Amino acid sequence: METINIGYTFTLPDKTKEIFDLRLDAKTLKLQSGIMENLPSWTRLDFHQCPHCPLNIDLYPDCPLSVNLVSIVERLGVLISFDKIHVEVSTKERTVSRSTTAQQGISSLMGLVIAISECPHTDFLKPMARFHLPFADEEETIWRATSTYLLAQYFLILKGHRIDLELEGLTRIYHNIEKLNFSIVKRLRTAGKKDSTINALVHLDVFAKYIKPGVEESLDKIRHIFTPFLHKQIGA
Repeated sequence: METINIGYTFTLPDKTKEIFDLRLDAKTLKLQSGIMENLPSWTRLDFHQCPHCPLNIDLYPDCPLSVNLVSIVERLGVLISFDKIHVEVSTKERTVSRSTTAQQGISSLMGLVIAISECPHTDFLKPMARFHLPFADEEETIWRATSTYLLAQYFLILKGHRIDLELEGLTRIYHNIEKLNFSIVKRLRTAGKKDSTINALVHLDVFAKYIKPGVEESLDKIRHIFTPFLHKQIGA
């Protein structure tokens, strides 16, 4: 089976390292990992279950998104949000490294493992996980999200389906992600760790809020970079 490998190496304040080697199925982007035993109670599907969760507890006794977070919480949850750490992210194509805070470093890893979870509300994020961009800022996120959504519309129209060029569906997607984040924060508070993992998710939620209220307003921040091309198209 062909895999996509992404490695995160965290160098903590005491110089110890925590290494996360993620192997994704190249076709499904499903995380290839062994079955976890003795999962904590906060991973149960019906524990602070998202109000819009479509899953059935008979088929999914544990929240698939929460299960993906267990290792991060157990290994990095001892950190305080503004602890200074160093993070190195390695893929087949490149290595990216950054000295940052625990909150931001964990947020980058969390964003990836949330995207590749089996939660139905994160399906849209999977293509972005395939082309993972560590430490993406707000403008990079709006670029990636809108580009992904519009490419999906292209694939839909090829199959004869109606498409959404007003990006209304993108707003709905991030509204659902915002509700999801709110419930996951409740779970993480129960995990009894320090604040780094909770605030890492809050940091991700900022991006959801950035996109949700008005995609057009968010896109105005990058509209100017298209000016030369748009002028050519209008004049053609």
